[in-house]
Amino acid sequence: MRKKRVLLLSEGFGTGHTQAAYALAAGMKRIDLHLQCRVIELGNFLNPKVGPLILSAYRRTVTRSPKLLGMLYRNKYDKSLNPLTRLALHRIFYKQAAQVVTQLKPDLIICTHPFPNAVVSRLKRHGVSVPLITLITDYDVHGTWVNEEVNQYLVSIPRVKELLVRRGVPTADVHVTGIPIHPNFWETGNRDKLCNEMGLHRMPTVLIMSGGWGVSFNKEILLQLTSWADHIQLVFCTGSNHKLLDKMKDTASLHHENIHILGYTKHINKLMDIADLLITKPGGMTCTEASAKGIPMLFYEAIPGQEEENSHYFVKQGYAENISYRVMDKWHHKLVHEYDSLVLQRDRFLARSASHTQSSECAQKVLDLLNEENTESSRFTSIP
Repeated sequence: MRKKRVLLLSEGFGTGHTQAAYALAAGMKRIDLHLQCRVIELGNFLNPKVGPLILSAYRRTVTRSPKLLGMLYRNKYDKSLNPLTRLALHRIFYKQAAQVVTQLKPDLIICTHPFPNAVVSRLKRHGVSVPLITLITDYDVHGTWVNEEVNQYLVSIPRVKELLVRRGVPTADVHVTGIPIHPNFWETGNRDKLCNEMGLHRMPTVLIMSGGWGVSFNKEILLQLTSWADHIQLVFCTGSNHKLLDKMKDTASLHHENIHILGYTKHINKLMDIADLLITKPGGMTCTEASAKGIPMLFYEAIPGQEEENSHYFVKQGYAENISYRVMDKWHHKLVHEYDSLVLQRDRFLARSASHTQSSECAQKVLDLLNEENTESSRFTSIP
């Protein structure tokens, strides 16, 4: 019997979209070992020379002109990609997309970024019959995600579903599953064992993440944090920013036995189990992973647009606060003088998070849709 094939398409604008695709693929394979999954960053795959240049330009815009991104996000908030933009994307960057689909013969396509979502939607309008699921990877939804050809949407929270329905998507086609996280985040590890494994001390710990691209830390925040090091362990993760990693390792004020500076790591799940507080940018994936681990968060330098909306959601839910000197002073006091109450607070966060959504729910929903029989028309018919 032929194994079911799922093609997950993303883009490298930030790391969260592709992380979500890999997390969903891993979750589905945890449940169904016979499933075949392929994750592709479609633009880079089809344009190996031009793609990285475009991503590099976007990365510079994120770091140097975040307000410009926010303005574009808001100005086009309720608008889908227009036909001319879709045609340009197809002809310039995605002309061979149909060949990829034809060669891989997926039974289902899942898109975790608006661009491949628009490309596959266009292919469906021109005869491709593979069902399309769109996974929205933040706690807000921009109009560019919406296409009539999408068969099902998977979203983080009820409010995102409401926004899609308001834009004309049928209620029955939107499922609140939560954002998928890798199975490594589905369970909580033993903190003592993990500290030994990771070479960390068993003491109050703060994990500070700069995002997958390694956005530089605010100097004032960094100065205040280093003053904590005698009593609180600090673990910095600089992502893929090698220059930031080298700079921090060469900074004399960060040379302390309780300060640990890491680059890109695959052990964020373990570090979240160890840490008592997470300081981070409010990316959709990081926030979802942290909430699954029950770790409270402090947010800094949200990119205007979806990160701001992510921040608003988690602050309103009581899982996070926006960083300030006053807030940092409060958390320093809690970590040093009220540590037992913090442990109890984390237990409450874990219980509350588990009651909202199961970590495997998104993966299970996709498998249910994949195996569904007698669906309307040819919704789940693969390419001949």
